[in-house]
Amino acid sequence: MSSSTVAVLSDHNAPIDEESKGPGPTMPKSSNPADEDFLVSLDESQDPQNMATARKWIIVFVISSAALCVTCASSMASFTEAGAQAEFHISKEVAILSISLYIEGLGLGPLVFGPLSEVYGRNLIYRASYVLFFAFNFAVAFAPNVVVYLIFRFITGFCGSAFMSVAGGSVSDLFTDGTVANPMAFYTVSPFIGPVVGPLISGFINQNLNWRWTYYILLMWIFAELVGIFVLIPETYVPILLKWKAEKMRANKDTRYWAPLDRKEGSLVQAILRSCYTPLKLVIFDRMALLLDLWTSMILGILYLTFQAFPVIFTDNHGFNMQTTGLTFCGIGLGMLIGVSTQPYWNRMYTRISAANKGTIPPESRLLMGEIGGVLTPLGLYWLAFTTYKSVHWIVPIIASVPFGTGTYFVFTSTFSYLVTAYRPIAASAMASNSALRSTFGAIFPLFAGAMYQRLGTVGATALLAGLMTLMAPLPFIFRRIGSRLRAESRFAV
Repeated sequence: MSSSTVAVLSDHNAPIDEESKGPGPTMPKSSNPADEDFLVSLDESQDPQNMATARKWIIVFVISSAALCVTCASSMASFTEAGAQAEFHISKEVAILSISLYIEGLGLGPLVFGPLSEVYGRNLIYRASYVLFFAFNFAVAFAPNVVVYLIFRFITGFCGSAFMSVAGGSVSDLFTDGTVANPMAFYTVSPFIGPVVGPLISGFINQNLNWRWTYYILLMWIFAELVGIFVLIPETYVPILLKWKAEKMRANKDTRYWAPLDRKEGSLVQAILRSCYTPLKLVIFDRMALLLDLWTSMILGILYLTFQAFPVIFTDNHGFNMQTTGLTFCGIGLGMLIGVSTQPYWNRMYTRISAANKGTIPPESRLLMGEIGGVLTPLGLYWLAFTTYKSVHWIVPIIASVPFGTGTYFVFTSTFSYLVTAYRPIAASAMASNSALRSTFGAIFPLFAGAMYQRLGTVGATALLAGLMTLMAPLPFIFRRIGSRLRAESRFAV
């Protein structure tokens, strides 16, 4: 994975330059030259990038599995709907809210956790958010009524979102630009593939146990992750490590020692407010960012819509039960893994582009991957649409979902790379606006899936989605050619 993609998939407030550290306040240097002598720095042994390679990979594995657990929890609710309907006496649309509200929480959480991580570091945010994620899932698992159930689904999504906004930054803390590609690719695929794994697990649980066991088993998984977070993940955020070192040196040596965080300007409230309104301004006033955000949002909405569509396609048409319907999502997951496996090719291509451009990679070059994804996504949906007939063998629509999965990975990765490089001064806000809009679409689409498939049928409904993605497919081709001109006119872009 390329170094710019690393920046994209780092935390919500990953520093790129002094302005792009995200929504948080700035940290000016001292104006007194003598004072600079007491500015602390890390020794070589204290630098997270100098940890043993095996230890760094253990940290990456724990962070990635925790992120997988969070996104997996979003879609595990897909097969609990029938049980929740029967127990709480609610409609299917209300039951689907358990997915929608969770996703909305995932989208809004980074607006808060990004600024908090600037002040308190990554590790405290991980621990606090996952403890709350664990505690509030008890309220979901043992909910006495639907109100408690739905409210705490939103809250658990909000708490778990720290691993969407901060975790990638830990990976970039641990590895240099030359070695970060493989660990970042490993982390990147985890939250993407989580929604695909959720129905697979949930299908087996709900086929054989009461629907609440979905959350009992999820609690066991969260607890195991929580132990790993407390035992195996140290603090890796350099500004916090510097602050801790300065505090120790002030206590033992000289009170004049200081770290940049000690003189950070502005308040945490201001940082959180800035984190919320800057992404909003971006999507309102910059059409390029808005269209790319809509593109990725449509795809995520369709991905979550499949949790309602696949049971119609495979249960109604082919007589699958819950656990075998859950297995049908393997096609999308395989497609995503294929997308990740192509990363060495893209790395070599970006190296050539960098050499041809005197060491720089134009943001528009990142959309080359998006062009392929823009074609694969509707192609997979059209293939899926016209193979949903009962007379067509069930393996064919599953194979059709493979290019959709690959295209989805390409679209997300290229768009994220483009946003963080084209909007470098406000890269964190660019990613936050994309996250919030994507989560909104992901929350809304499942709500109308049942009615749409009932009215249009599996062929018509899926073909409609393919048509929408066809309309969006030209975006990377257009922006790759005119993006530099649009950036020159933008008030936000580089």
